[in-house]
Amino acid sequence: MSITLSLDPTLRDFVNAQSQQLINRCYACSKCTAGCPIARLTDLRPAQFLQMVEFGMTDALLNNPTVWRCLGCDLCGARCPNDVHIGDMLVAIRQLAWEESNRARLTDPALVQGMQRLGALRDNIGSAHNITGDAATNRVLWTQNLERVPEGLLNRAGAEIVYFVGCVGSLFPQSYRIPQAFTTILTSAHADFTVLGGEEWCCGYPLLAAGQRERARELMAHNVAQIKAMGARTLVTTCPSCYHMWHHEYPALLGEPLPFEVKHSTHLLAGLLQEGALKLNAFEGTITYHDPCDLGRKSGVFDAPRAVLTNIPGARFVEMTHFGKNAMCCGGGGNLETFDPPLVPQVASERLNDAVGTGANILVSACQQCERTLMGAARKHEGARKARLKVMDLVELVSQQLA
Repeated sequence: MSITLSLDPTLRDFVNAQSQQLINRCYACSKCTAGCPIARLTDLRPAQFLQMVEFGMTDALLNNPTVWRCLGCDLCGARCPNDVHIGDMLVAIRQLAWEESNRARLTDPALVQGMQRLGALRDNIGSAHNITGDAATNRVLWTQNLERVPEGLLNRAGAEIVYFVGCVGSLFPQSYRIPQAFTTILTSAHADFTVLGGEEWCCGYPLLAAGQRERARELMAHNVAQIKAMGARTLVTTCPSCYHMWHHEYPALLGEPLPFEVKHSTHLLAGLLQEGALKLNAFEGTITYHDPCDLGRKSGVFDAPRAVLTNIPGARFVEMTHFGKNAMCCGGGGNLETFDPPLVPQVASERLNDAVGTGANILVSACQQCERTLMGAARKHEGARKARLKVMDLVELVSQQLA
């Protein structure tokens, strides 16, 4: 006999038919919990959120800090036998939490402090259109260390490709080497490309993950207008979160297909190598690859980065125990770095254990945030230090091996 429960009216407003289907499909087998990187460190139990929604437990749900500790990695969905993906529901719950916070319904101190930090992130994006609050002109500081700045690099109308750099690559000095390396590769391949510079705004991912859908839509509309004005046929990005937004969320939230192709840098690199447009020197060493959640599990891009790695002469490539759809998260997603920073290196440590176990001396990813997170954790990870494990982005490795 099935029982229909009466939801709290506030919850009923955002629990749509799709979410109700998720509730109905879940039978609490706990496979989502077994795979969740945060569940091992906190009291997070993904299926419990479905149950709390089902029982209309609004106050308990909104005052649970673990709602904001979800990395959005979607391992729960990958492990679920009934294809239940809880991340989208948590984004809706976060949206509700912002609305309810204005009515002082939030009481947990850790939750209030974390949301204050998220509020500062939201305000930075709102005022400066980036996650750091930097001036728009700072988006091109990374170009200053290029050996040669390509002609027409900045805002050149008519270029075939627009390289969308992203906030992390543009504004975190530790990550400047990624756009620098990719620019060097594109120049070596004689690609016709440009960047938006100060006219590039945050892709909107941090706002969407925080339940700020309408604010994210404003950023999206601006960015699409800029690419259209350039007249480019292709947008390429080195950031998996930007790629996921452009490829999946932009058409859905803006309600129309994009009039240009969207690629991740690994797509472009794999194509250039196949065409013979790039020549690489031999590499000595063993490489393992970390699948970024937004690129791999959430966007289905697994083959392109591996095609690049296996085309590096002399390189020995080995997979980690958890790879592809089952790859572990680095800990850098879902705004966790803003909401609860101490948890990030703990999640990253688990991924480093997997990498060290391969015997590789190079851990490669295809995401500037993954690189930042794993590199930061590797400095304090005993196994990584002993193995002298070097963390780098795929475009850095390719740029380093250019003949």
